[in-house]
Amino acid sequence: MRRIIFIINPKSVKKNRDRISRAIEKGIDHNIYETSVVYTKSPGHAVSLSKEAVARKVDIIVAVGGDGTVNEVASSMICSSSVLGIVPLGSGNGLARHLGISRNIEKAIYLINNYTTTIIDTGSVNGKVFVSIAGVGFDALVAERFAVAGRRGFLGYFQIIANEYFHYKPQNYKITFEDGKVITQEALFVSFANSNQFGYNTSIAPNAKLTDGLLDVCIMKKPQIYRLPLIANLLLLRMIDNSALVKIVKSASLKVSCTQNSVVNVDGEPINLGKDLEIKINPLSLKIIINPDDSKV
Repeated sequence: MRRIIFIINPKSVKKNRDRISRAIEKGIDHNIYETSVVYTKSPGHAVSLSKEAVARKVDIIVAVGGDGTVNEVASSMICSSSVLGIVPLGSGNGLARHLGISRNIEKAIYLINNYTTTIIDTGSVNGKVFVSIAGVGFDALVAERFAVAGRRGFLGYFQIIANEYFHYKPQNYKITFEDGKVITQEALFVSFANSNQFGYNTSIAPNAKLTDGLLDVCIMKKPQIYRLPLIANLLLLRMIDNSALVKIVKSASLKVSCTQNSVVNVDGEPINLGKDLEIKINPLSLKIIINPDDSKV
């Protein structure tokens, strides 16, 4: 029998605990799978729970929560034999959206039971693993504000953007790519995209692939106010690469120098990693369950 452990962020499930339990009981074939469920108790707890599960060679480790929970669980699974499953119950759900994994609990658990897998790339910033996207600049500031905000979900996220955007001053970045190319530019943000998703179905890297061994490095200038509706539409339509304000360069590794200590958005979580950043791809390093009908791997 395959062993499955569900690592659940209780802040994400809230009133859905009973529904999660019922969905696991009804959706998992208990003739094939042996299941267990644990709830995290604090930030970072999912890392140790996942690490322990990997050491015990648990077959499937399921992250139940948002992008931060997925990151914590996945970070202990790099190059292991365990397979990551996702039940996306967070705000942005960037990786799940890229993979076509439904936010409906029952449908997500059906995919786990169905067990279609692939192997994807992961990335790192100064050794800190990310699975979907990392970045510096305005999106990292928003992630920092969102982490302590009382209001969650898209409206909370949008409110922070509205409050911060107009007085945010773009920073200067020096970006050195593996081929020696150097870009020095003032930018609203610089994103390192493994998947195509910012979250909320906004696509900052429409052509990003999880299996190509490359990051899509997205450098965006700050739009003037009158251009914001167009930029929002391009993000939602997965056409932001058509904007003259955006430059996208594919690279397996790069270095970024910032003018000040940088908070980095790592899969939606803000982390202070200093002025000098080294970003790398780790090709085909994470086994994961996907939606075979809708995945854009």
